[in-house]
Amino acid sequence: MSAPADGPAPPEEQICVEPDSREGTPNLWQVALIAVIAILFTVAYLALYGLLNRVVWVQNGFVQANPWAVPAGVLAFSLLVGLCRRYLHAPDVIHGGFAESLKGGGEKPDYRTFPGAFLSSILSLLSGASVGPEGTITVLMGYVSPYIRDRLRIGSPGAALGFDVAALASAFNGIIGSVLFTGVFATEFQVGGNKNAFRFLTWNLLAGTIGFLVYLLLGFPSFARSIPFQPLAELHPAYILYAVILGILGGLLAIFAGASMQAAGTVMDRIFGDAPVARVLAAGAVIACVGYFIPEVLFSGESQIHGIIADPARLGVGMLLGIAVLKILLLALSFKSGYIGGPLFPIIFSSTLIGLALNLAFPGVPVSIFVLCIEVAALTLALGAPLTSILLVAVVGTADQYTVVLLVISAVTAMLISAAVKERRGGQP
Repeated sequence: MSAPADGPAPPEEQICVEPDSREGTPNLWQVALIAVIAILFTVAYLALYGLLNRVVWVQNGFVQANPWAVPAGVLAFSLLVGLCRRYLHAPDVIHGGFAESLKGGGEKPDYRTFPGAFLSSILSLLSGASVGPEGTITVLMGYVSPYIRDRLRIGSPGAALGFDVAALASAFNGIIGSVLFTGVFATEFQVGGNKNAFRFLTWNLLAGTIGFLVYLLLGFPSFARSIPFQPLAELHPAYILYAVILGILGGLLAIFAGASMQAAGTVMDRIFGDAPVARVLAAGAVIACVGYFIPEVLFSGESQIHGIIADPARLGVGMLLGIAVLKILLLALSFKSGYIGGPLFPIIFSSTLIGLALNLAFPGVPVSIFVLCIEVAALTLALGAPLTSILLVAVVGTADQYTVVLLVISAVTAMLISAAVKERRGGQP
């Protein structure tokens, strides 16, 4: 692929680790075990975050009555994230791109850094940084799954990777709300290579189904149907042209996100280098200042987006577009400063606002076409995973069969843009 480095990931990039032998390969009951452990850990983690978020932000009367408390809280949590990196050696996603923040690795982590990773992930979500919870789950599963497979004596490198991705499947399929999400994602990145693809997919689907069912039975909210739109009554020929144009627009948004990642990384490296506390605190100061005047850009955007969708005219076309751009810039800054998190909902948030702005300007076109086609194109180019992006947008936006046709057209358009960008760069990744 692709657009600028540190942003969109090349779809041809594969995770191909071949196991040395069948020795140390997990049985299905072991895959089921890690699926249960992974989803219960995820539920507990998200429940803790939800509780802290309500106490600190949502239901805190002091914060509601004192607007200055919001930037003060952002700075305080950002400082704590930096301290976790400095003294507890918490991991980060500074040197990765959007797709890398969602992948498991198969490596053995340093378990001594787990407290720092856990605290930094919670604090990152509470800080107001533009990151989503899916990235924190990836980081924490990178500790939980290797610990369990060590206890189960799963030693084959290839099997370890498949086991870890099965754990992610359980966690992700629950929070996304799709039983197929990680199966499609792992298949697109060819996890396991040619020899092990079928076996790994079997583990993935089994674990993903368990995670999905447990999450559903526990009644926790997922991303599914979080931004529902009315189905299209019919598929007009003009809609196909709209899908192509919106695919170009979504692709350009992803390229802008990648360029922002590259620029943010360069600036932060040049100014702060290996000073983790100063790096995160400086980013926190920027986030706090912007969030004080425009609170809609704080956090992942998952909660804020519903009020905007209900009355986009309140903000107007210019403000919607401005917030969409700011959200991408803050996403890049958050990634390159040391916060832990994922890119999915910030990208969906920005895409949605651009779609709403266009719908205000051109009210004759269904809003679902504007929003969902931009979302799928941006995610396709950012992640390098068109099938995953189509599935995700269809699940989140409750796309009907006519809308899915338009999503495919927009995704293909983004893929063509990706290929053109890659060719322009001389085939460089």
